[in-house]
Amino acid sequence: MRAIGKNLRILAGAPLAAAALVALTAGSAGAAIPVNKPMTGKATYYNDAGYGACGTRINASSQMLVAVSHTWWTSANPNNDPLCKGISVKVTYQGKTVTVPVKDQCPSCDSTHIDLSQPAFAKLAPLGKGVIDGLTWQFVKSGANGKAVALSEPVTGSTIG
Repeated sequence: MRAIGKNLRILAGAPLAAAALVALTAGSAGAAIPVNKPMTGKATYYNDAGYGACGTRINASSQMLVAVSHTWWTSANPNNDPLCKGISVKVTYQGKTVTVPVKDQCPSCDSTHIDLSQPAFAKLAPLGKGVIDGLTWQFVKSGANGKAVALSEPVTGSTIG
């Protein structure tokens, strides 16, 4: 009988531990984005137009932007995801660097594969290349204009006038 009582206490404690874990990790989704951690991967490009995963209109044939792997998104509603709140991707390939805001999700990309807009890809390699292998990229914090800012700088978006 003693073993049954012990097992019941363990089972009763499991939901409480799970609830505590959820409470401790709630609101830390942004922490899951490895800001300033270089990764090696590949890039392709796309030219879709419409609404991106962040809920804003995009035109990947004319705007500088990036779609990142679905594996980096942490919110059920991607419009509210931390990736849509001032995060850009800094991409370096063969001595060329471009920094573009995250505006969309790439459902077919693995975690190190990014899908650049056509003009962003063209800054790194000719479009005819199709795929850039062996590039380095990282998430960076960005300001209202989509440019990278140092982590110690405040991110400003508007002025009160």
